[in-house]
Amino acid sequence: MGKPTGFLEFDRALPQKDAVESRKQNYQEFAHLFSEDQLNSQAARCMDCGIPFCHSGCPLGNVIPEFNDAVYDGKWEDAYNILSSTNNFPEFTGRICPAPCESACVLGINKSPVAIEEIEKHIIEIAYKKGYVKPNKSFLKTGKKVAVVGSGPSGLAAAAQLNKAGHDVVVYERDDKVGGLLRYGIPDFKLDKSIIDRRIEIMEESGIEFRTNAEVGNNVPASELNLYDAVVLAGGSTIPRNLNIPGRELKGVHFAMEFLKQQNKRVGNSPIEVEAIMATDKNVLVIGGGDTGSDCVGTSNRHNAKSVTQFELMPQPPQARTAAMPWPTYPMLLKTTTSHEEGCQRHWSISTKEFLGDAEGNLRGALVVDLEWETDALGRPTSFKEVEGSEREIPCELVTLAMGFLHPQHEGLLQQLGVTLDGRGNVQATESEYKTTADKIFVAGDMRRGQSLVVWAISEGRECARKVDEFLMGNTELESKEAVYNYA
Repeated sequence: MGKPTGFLEFDRALPQKDAVESRKQNYQEFAHLFSEDQLNSQAARCMDCGIPFCHSGCPLGNVIPEFNDAVYDGKWEDAYNILSSTNNFPEFTGRICPAPCESACVLGINKSPVAIEEIEKHIIEIAYKKGYVKPNKSFLKTGKKVAVVGSGPSGLAAAAQLNKAGHDVVVYERDDKVGGLLRYGIPDFKLDKSIIDRRIEIMEESGIEFRTNAEVGNNVPASELNLYDAVVLAGGSTIPRNLNIPGRELKGVHFAMEFLKQQNKRVGNSPIEVEAIMATDKNVLVIGGGDTGSDCVGTSNRHNAKSVTQFELMPQPPQARTAAMPWPTYPMLLKTTTSHEEGCQRHWSISTKEFLGDAEGNLRGALVVDLEWETDALGRPTSFKEVEGSEREIPCELVTLAMGFLHPQHEGLLQQLGVTLDGRGNVQATESEYKTTADKIFVAGDMRRGQSLVVWAISEGRECARKVDEFLMGNTELESKEAVYNYA
């Protein structure tokens, strides 16, 4: 490594963020970049560890020690080439990935891990500034046409790789703009949409065609896919988990994505054709403790909510690894996000039993109860019971349900294609082939594996593209995440 003793000399640091009260006034990204010296010292913390577990911790198989070494030496083009060899969109993962690579970092055994995610973000931003990110124009065309349905992270990754292989690629997106979950599921203060637009422009210059307002199986007949030599389904897991309790029909109870998508459209000046969902001057209850719930918290704070409360059915996670989550596995630890820092009352081991309304059918509160969890020998929760006498009402005029997603939408495209679904309602396909039970139709991302991370979606898109290329050409030269890269 560039500085073998760096991990002994430098502590982990993260870039400065705008003050809470300042950033709550807008929807802009608020994390700054490292100075050159800070970036150099953070890259120097990467150890000569022998077995880089970060490789396997990353779903993409990013070659992390090598790009850290290049950053330390100021070899920016090398750093970019190494990173982009396994990751099509480091500008996305460098902003919104939970960084399972850092959980697997060897340095993390007894110190804070290397700030891999931040270094990744800096590599791609410097690459853009220096002009290293260029259209990937294949002059050797195969004559094969591939349709990609869905322009989220898995669809974009599949499209980029298939275009690289020389195929003509058309991406169908049912919304008015490209990006899927990236555009309409993640708030702008975490991922500014100009970052997506910048990448889409590069992809269009590479020869990829995007068709928006095109919902295959609805306003675009599924039969149109017969015109292609292969099809990749990458529509995501879009059906949210509901909370079927009394009062669910009250005005003011919404799925989280209804709330978040509408706000992203508002920021992006896209038309909103339904009644506005606003948290302004309301007591907001967010049900669900994951990232989507956190995004609802941050958005509600920017709406100037009267109060924001977040519920989680499960008990409060530990702050450090336990015997049930040994290194280098990804630990389920207490996570305090930047949205939580901006103001939120958080409650664990709590269940919502009923939504309460007024005479006009508007939400006015929720009936809740505390839970007592039983755990196994490793401290993992197994079952719960209600705490007697803890039932109470809390005031709320807006509820967002952020409890995850069940499976992709079945009506329309999937039903018309006749693909087989698995026991969880996802499209059935093996991980080794990514092929559905329908002829020449493949599937990738959350639509195949279920709700997961953006980094997993990109990995799925890349691996699916390899199988499509093999199907069309008999072999493939597209990179596999298992491949080993050597850079001089």
